Amino acid sequence: MKKILVGILLGSDSDLPVMSKACEVLEEFKVPYKITVSSAHRSPELTVKNIENFKKIGVKVIIAGAGLAAHLAGVVAAHFPLPVIGVPLRGGALNGIDSLYSTVQMPPGIPVATVGIDNAKNAGLLAIQILATSNKLLEKKLLEYKKELALGVLKKAEKLEKVGWKKYS
Repeated sequence: MKKILVGILLGSDSDLPVMSKACEVLEEFKVPYKITVSSAHRSPELTVKNIENFKKIGVKVIIAGAGLAAHLAGVVAAHFPLPVIGVPLRGGALNGIDSLYSTVQMPPGIPVATVGIDNAKNAGLLAIQILATSNKLLEKKLLEYKKELALGVLKKAEKLEKVGWKKYS
């Protein structure tokens, strides 16, 4: 089994549909990861245990997704010395804005890289970019990925010019 490089923590199993997007990206790039549920509020001891386990097995980046008060990423960052990426999740009366503020507004000394609301895909990509700073193969895969993104835009532009805006779908 390959060494686990990314740990993913979900505040609740209801977060899985969104957070699975990070898993998909990591799998596409063949980056080994481990995912589990761990609430900063409902299971704080388990959360610390999971963080300690991630440190022990050599995880290099943790992605933490949580909604509402969204303290999970901050708690992780307080206990984990390496990069932490927070994914604020949509929900509640403020539709994810509270989660965004809770995740991005960390006190000095406890940084959390934060992606957009429900944007676990970007969290996965950011984790890969962090890992690519010391992994030439991942860097090469990222360059190819970005070329494919650019080609996709070019194809859409060509189609729009060919069929016109009224027939474009």
